[in-house]
Amino acid sequence: GRAIVAHEKIKAISFTGGTVTGQQIASIAAPMFKKLSLELGGKNATIVFDDCDWETTLNEVTRAAFANQGQICLCGSRILVQRSIYEKFKTALIEKIENLKVGDPLEANSQQGALVSKQHLEKVKASVDIARAEGGVILTGGHVVKLEGRCERGYFYAPTLIDALSPTCTTNQQEIFGPVASLIPFDDEQQAIEIANSTDYGLAFSLWSQDISRCHRMADRLEAGIIWVNCWMLRDLRTPFGGMKNSGVGREGGFEALKFFTEPKNVCIKY
Repeated sequence: GRAIVAHEKIKAISFTGGTVTGQQIASIAAPMFKKLSLELGGKNATIVFDDCDWETTLNEVTRAAFANQGQICLCGSRILVQRSIYEKFKTALIEKIENLKVGDPLEANSQQGALVSKQHLEKVKASVDIARAEGGVILTGGHVVKLEGRCERGYFYAPTLIDALSPTCTTNQQEIFGPVASLIPFDDEQQAIEIANSTDYGLAFSLWSQDISRCHRMADRLEAGIIWVNCWMLRDLRTPFGGMKNSGVGREGGFEALKFFTEPKNVCIKY
């Protein structure tokens, strides 16, 4: 990778991955004035209001947090829930998570597979240990899962939900990139915006409310490159895709991609 980034004949670098790797790429490419498109990490907020469509929201929030074992940069790992429905939503979400089956990915009824490596499993375990040390309450999960048979040596971790953490603690500020999500209560729009924007990341947030005027107000003030309203992972490859702050620079998709992979040239001719 380093040889590609540093090669003098490669004029543009498009990268999707972790923020630290993105910083290393930028440190090499920037002095060479290469074009950069970096789609990096996220600590995405899922914001649930008390007027949400209950069943749809519950199902999609679960999917957004734990799809591909949380190993998607777009996963919503910070679940902000309006205080008036916080306890009810928490109880229902725990039930949803505990019904997720961890198993062999070749089996049709498996809903959660393995983490990508032993090293990453250790990172996820360490992150949950940090959450415990910070005063977090493990509502469900928080342990390695051992399977029998073909996957007995796999790197499986139970889908984990954590409560009672400060919005500014390490767990709620740093990307874990695993099946670990936290619950955070909020009272009103302003507090939800402040909590959502409190990290160094700004990739993809989702809003869950039947009040579309509220969603427009929120979307205008949330610091993220993608705002989903009453949906998650709804993609159109013709539209811009990318993050703010430490979630990257540049945009992919549609005309933004065309602009990145081409170089404008002005040719003036006098006859």
